[in-house]
Amino acid sequence: MKKSLLIILAVLFSAQSAFAIETAAKQAIVMDDTTNTVLFEKSADEKMHPSSMSKLMTVYIVFSRLKDGSLKLTDTLPVSEKAWRLQGSKSFVELGAHISVDDLLKGIIIQSGNDACMVIAEGLSGSQEAFADQMNETAKKLGLTNSHFTNPNGLPDENHLMSARDLAILSHHIIHDFPEYYHYFSEKEFTYHGITQGNRNLLLYKDLGVDGLKTGHTDEGGYGIVVSAKDNTGRRILLVVNGLSNEKERAEEAERMLAFGFRDFENVTLLHKGDVIEKANVWFGEKPEVSLTVTDDLQLTLPKTGRDKLKFTLVYNNPVPAPIKQGDHIADLKIESPNAPEQTVPLVAGESVAKLHGMAKIWRTLDYYLTGK
Repeated sequence: MKKSLLIILAVLFSAQSAFAIETAAKQAIVMDDTTNTVLFEKSADEKMHPSSMSKLMTVYIVFSRLKDGSLKLTDTLPVSEKAWRLQGSKSFVELGAHISVDDLLKGIIIQSGNDACMVIAEGLSGSQEAFADQMNETAKKLGLTNSHFTNPNGLPDENHLMSARDLAILSHHIIHDFPEYYHYFSEKEFTYHGITQGNRNLLLYKDLGVDGLKTGHTDEGGYGIVVSAKDNTGRRILLVVNGLSNEKERAEEAERMLAFGFRDFENVTLLHKGDVIEKANVWFGEKPEVSLTVTDDLQLTLPKTGRDKLKFTLVYNNPVPAPIKQGDHIADLKIESPNAPEQTVPLVAGESVAKLHGMAKIWRTLDYYLTGK
């Protein structure tokens, strides 16, 4: 790499000691929402019983319908006997009533109503089974590779499964695909049918910057929660923990993991759009070299400690054959850290380089064999 980049790295990554963290959760993941960097994971791809956390997919589908205009918050959906009879957490929907989508969303997100989920499923798809098919189709589109849904509410079923990573990815999409509806997740209580229920996300009641997303509990899955929070700089952390023994442990473990994400990591702008990382040799080009650069500012989530163990490697086929168009992806900057998965940053050509033809090509070949350059 060029000296300028090495100097930047030397300043940013002065030697410090590394850190470690553990969790009592059976499955967990902590992720920076801006850079999608995983800060910690434990069995994050293991298929688990997600309980009510899987209601996030039901909400995602409703938000999608609202955004494309095929559904309105004021639209009403009928309550069937099947929805009315559902047990577990309830919104206490009335048999035969027609309930607005707005109230149903609040019933799902704030009250975790299994009955409200069923009203949505039957109202939008005709049946629980048809809605589950839509959930699975949506999961595939979002790249959720360890999820399978059989119902809209997360009630126990041996085939209704998600992973912690899939829940984090789904939450990221909810936040960024539907910012106009995300406010539902920070509401602390909702009254329906004369019954007021508080949000089960206990971290909403603390001054932690938490603004979502969803708790869950079944005997099969244990106690779990998906949390999103922002600090005073605007940096957002997403985390999922599951398989804990009680509500108190769930809240305490989530708070501790959230503090870890904010305390021990920070986002650093390493490079700016157009910065030249290196000059790569060009084979049979009208110019002997081409600049390697980044298309956008490069922001990385890096540990505040242990940066002396970071390794930067520039990877490309040398020399790069002409012709080359400005913006072509021709190299990668690989960043390895003992505290996070390897990151790969694509590098592109900073300018176009035309291919040599005729005698110019012959003279370049002779020059190469004579000088080795």
